[in-house]
Amino acid sequence: MAHTPQVRIPATYLRGGTSKGVFFRLRDLPERCQVPGPARDALFLRVIGSPDPYGAHIDGMGGATSSTSKCVILSRSSQPDHDVDYLYGQVAIDKAFVDWSGNCGNLSTAAGAFAIHAGLLDPARIPDNGICVVRIWQANIGKTIVAHVPVSNGQVQETGDFELDGVTFPAAEIVLEFLDPSDDGEEGCALFPTGNLVDELEVPASVVKSGMLKATLISAGIPTVFVNAEEIGYTGTELREQINTDPEALARFEAIRIAGALRMGLIKTAEEAATRQHTPKIAFVAPAKDYSTASGKEVKAGEVDLLVRALSMGKLHHAMMGTCAVAIGTAAAIPGTLVNQAAGGGEREAVLFGHPSGTLRVGAQARQVAGEWTVTKAVMSRSARILMEGWVRVPGDAF
Repeated sequence: MAHTPQVRIPATYLRGGTSKGVFFRLRDLPERCQVPGPARDALFLRVIGSPDPYGAHIDGMGGATSSTSKCVILSRSSQPDHDVDYLYGQVAIDKAFVDWSGNCGNLSTAAGAFAIHAGLLDPARIPDNGICVVRIWQANIGKTIVAHVPVSNGQVQETGDFELDGVTFPAAEIVLEFLDPSDDGEEGCALFPTGNLVDELEVPASVVKSGMLKATLISAGIPTVFVNAEEIGYTGTELREQINTDPEALARFEAIRIAGALRMGLIKTAEEAATRQHTPKIAFVAPAKDYSTASGKEVKAGEVDLLVRALSMGKLHHAMMGTCAVAIGTAAAIPGTLVNQAAGGGEREAVLFGHPSGTLRVGAQARQVAGEWTVTKAVMSRSARILMEGWVRVPGDAF
């Protein structure tokens, strides 16, 4: 019996921040996958190896976590004053679903580096040595990201001594600026979609006995629901295994996420949440305290401003999503939010928070205009490097 042979597609496998993804130039994709639609989604599912009932991604490039089940498309930018368009797809592990509703902040780092590697930048814009400023149009949410990529001898410098908690080895530092990161491109998504710094969410009694839970709902970097760890029975020092091995806990977090998504206007019914797994994120915050990271490193209370744990695609993240870090930095800069309160209150332009793998510093410039809070930009440092380049192969009838 004859079977359709595999096709090979030029691709590059990159780490960006604490995530990994398969990167493509738009022009290298099969013609029917160069436009949004079922063919593109089917291709990316097969590349990653989803849906996988075994939850292992043995037959694909995915790593069976939300941090490693990602695909990216880059092309020369269609927007004025930008270098490249960057489109991100979060591939579900156990479902035939690709979520295009948000950005990946970690892979935004790799997008800047890949733009240079892939020849998508005007050569005149690349210095022989120094910093190449790459202006990225984030096509999922319609925002600008500026990546400051180090260059040596005309090539991206990938090695260095910058250490990022959650990444095993040091690399070259890439500074990211998220300009006007409030997700106002979506209806109802101002910086604070409800107009409140703190809301009361109606949640099941299994979450809190009273059925009402305080939350800060913010759309900066990515729509995020922040709640107090103590109110839901946690300390903020939890690691992945303590949450991800507890199905009842995961169900409670999903209930909070759904309640937040409804209040933010991101979905109209609870059932819609299943088709919007990537956004909003759900995170819980706590005042600074001593804890041990996943690697056994000790973090002292005096070393951080607060603790944050966040879930991505229904599981506690091993470190921190870059877009969620933008939301943390923004919320921390605005007096009165739950994040700001956990950090000790007051005005601030930067925050250092503890996450399961260590610590991360993020800056944000927020100000109040006519009674409404706005954020002009958020800044953080990450790193990126190519892990493999060449072609991915998939069966020709997979898409």
